[in-house]
Amino acid sequence: MSQDTLERARSGDEQAFRELVEPHRHELRLHCYRILGSLSDAEDMVQETLVAAWRGLDGFAGRASLRAWLYRIATNRCLNALRAAGRRRPPEPKPAFDPPEPTRRSEVTWLQPYPDTLLDQIADRTPGPEARYQLREAVELAFIAGLQHLPPRQAATLVLRDVLGYPAGEVAAMLGTSTTAIKGTLQRARAQLRQHRPDPEQLTRPGSPQEQNLTQRFAEAFTNGDIDGIITLLTDDAWLNMPPAPHEYQGPAAIAGLLTVFGAWRGHRRLRLVATRANTQPAFGCYLTEVGQTAEHPAGLLVLTPRDDRIHTLTWFLGDNLPSLFGLPTTAN
Repeated sequence: MSQDTLERARSGDEQAFRELVEPHRHELRLHCYRILGSLSDAEDMVQETLVAAWRGLDGFAGRASLRAWLYRIATNRCLNALRAAGRRRPPEPKPAFDPPEPTRRSEVTWLQPYPDTLLDQIADRTPGPEARYQLREAVELAFIAGLQHLPPRQAATLVLRDVLGYPAGEVAAMLGTSTTAIKGTLQRARAQLRQHRPDPEQLTRPGSPQEQNLTQRFAEAFTNGDIDGIITLLTDDAWLNMPPAPHEYQGPAAIAGLLTVFGAWRGHRRLRLVATRANTQPAFGCYLTEVGQTAEHPAGLLVLTPRDDRIHTLTWFLGDNLPSLFGLPTTAN
């Protein structure tokens, strides 16, 4: 950041302001996504952050970096939004078939996937020296879901300290509290996150031959309606989740029960999967074709969480708008 560009921006030069903030836009979106768990909410929050930065640029004294100043605004905007309206739950979708009773009902129904193509737009992937997570770990679906179970300030503190690696004193300044309070909040956040996240050491390395083989076998079984074939690929404690529906199914029997009902409803409709990646994990855009027709219609997005040589979690995100977020066709022939 040059002082000349900063001064031009302060004088009202919008082009100069864009030169200052555009290098940080993509990482700010990911930051907001981690705290909010929703890509659409994160997009809105980045816009609010940049508007607030434009209006408050005269207040930027330069004691911290511009990047840290933007993170401070974005973090507090996220926290203010959560305090003002509570968690904005999307409406629960009405299923096309009568699903079996779930193992449990999730409170985190706003969770959305994050396209890997957006991760490629982040220029600086190196966390600070005090970070505990690399980029891949800190965007995995289980990590993002785990953050949603934390109180918002705990989640923000953990992201700023353990993901971005900001020192405790700087995080305290960002959140308007003391270093001692930050240390206590971080300790509680770490302990609670461990309860909601699988052991990262057991997760399959992204892009490995093991992951590719498992993904291909799943796609073949799923499109062919081979429920037994799907079940053999799952861990004994596997979960199937369907945000924004709250239904969650654990274990082979419960998951097979849901897939059986879905298979009966699907009937002779053709199901096609289009490979993509979300949250550094293998994913598929789902398309259904009605009997006697050729047009394919979106049927959500499946994200796989592999563990060792099997699948620990199937997350079937429901929503017709998801393919467009991943650069996939909204309809196809």
